[in-house]
Formats: sequence, structure tokens, C-alpha cells
Amino acid sequence: MMKVAVIVFPGSNCDGDAQSALAAMFEGRWGREVKGSVQRVWHKDTQLPDVDLVILPGGFSYGDYLRSGAMSARAPIMEEVRAHAARGGYVMGICNGFQILTEAKLLPGALIRNRDLRFICRNVHVRVEHHRSVYSSLYQNQQVIQLPVAHHDGNYRCDEATLKALEDGERILFRYCDSAGRISDASNINGSISNIAGITNAKGNVLGMMPHPERACDPLTAGIEGRVTFLSLMENVVG
Repeated sequence: MMKVAVIVFPGSNCDGDAQSALAAMFEGRWGREVKGSVQRVWHKDTQLPDVDLVILPGGFSYGDYLRSGAMSARAPIMEEVRAHAARGGYVMGICNGFQILTEAKLLPGALIRNRDLRFICRNVHVRVEHHRSVYSSLYQNQQVIQLPVAHHDGNYRCDEATLKALEDGERILFRYCDSAGRISDASNINGSISNIAGITNAKGNVLGMMPHPERACDPLTAGIEGRVTFLSLMENVVG
């Protein structure tokens, strides 16, 4: 049985999307048997329930004041999230959650303003770089998928040494691409270094990604290719 906590910050707006997507999976509406439960946890809580996965959802926590994710990274619950990750527990930060993870130093680098200084809200093509991660095991290597994005500060930056470590450790999990899977400046929607859309930590248990897989779990909205991210993790955790 998979137990999931969705952390809610002031300004989160994708906590309901994440909870609804996982509830649908646990209720068998994705066509396969996956038992589990999902609950919300308030950012001021000082204890994390006994869970396998923690999700930091998208949104605009604290209105993106100071820097996106900077204030949420200092929320009381984040000490528990750090401890959970240190024990090998799974942590997934989506959009604003990715920003929080970098501000909390659970992932390297930083997310800054998009290259064209505009908010981007649309479906984009993303290439799955490999399937050797617990978050990508059910995708094909180099598979091109389509996921929605909705961000103003999604431009991932890091120094050359960090980029090399990400490359060498196969920690770049998703890259922005075109419909044919080509990586280029034209397919780089926000200016991220090396077209990076999602990375993991060195252990592979912490994932940060700007695209929204939880918004691509229903055929009535943005398709269902986002389901595979969650199903990959469930298969690796509960078998």
C-alpha cells in the first residue's frame, strides 16, 4: 500500500489536482490495481505522517515574494520533508514544488525568470531521457510525451560542475524538446540550461520537475501521459 502526503502552502493551487489524480489511481480508475491513500498536510505542521511519498505541489506559495519557493522552503514541515528524504523516502516537487526543493537545498541549482520574461501556460513536449529512475521506469528511453506547464520562473540554472554531475549521474530525467524529440534552443520553452525540465538528487529519491504530470492524468483534460510518472514510482515501491 502506498501512502502519500501532499504539502499545502499558502498560495498552492495544484494540491487538489495532485490529490485527485492519486485518488483516481488508488480507486482503480487508471485500469490497474494500486492500493494506497493520499492526504493533505498543512505547511505549519511539525510532524509528517508515516508516508512513502511527499508531494510539493505547484502554485504560487506566498505569492512568490522574495523568490519563488524561498519562503516555503523555511516552513516548519520542511524539516520533516528533509528528514524523510534523508531516510530514502520519496519526494516529488512539481513546478513551485521544484522551486521549493532547490531553495531547500534538496536539489541543486535554481529556477529563475523565464527567458522571455513571460508566464507560460500550455502543453509542451518533453523527452524522457532514460527509464532507469524509479520515476520513469514505465516510460521508454527517449520517449516523447506531452505535459502541461504553467510557470513564470521555470528557467533552470546551475554552474558547469553541477551540470556535469547531473549529466554523469543520469540525474536529468526530463528535457524540453520538439514533437520529434529534438533538443534545441527553439524547443527550449523557458531558457533552461541544457533544456532541463526535471532532475533528481544523487540518490534518485527526490524529483523536481516543472511540467505538471498530475494535470495529464485524465483524457478529458491534457491526456494521460502524466500517469506513467506516478505508476512508475508505485511499481517500484509497492511492486
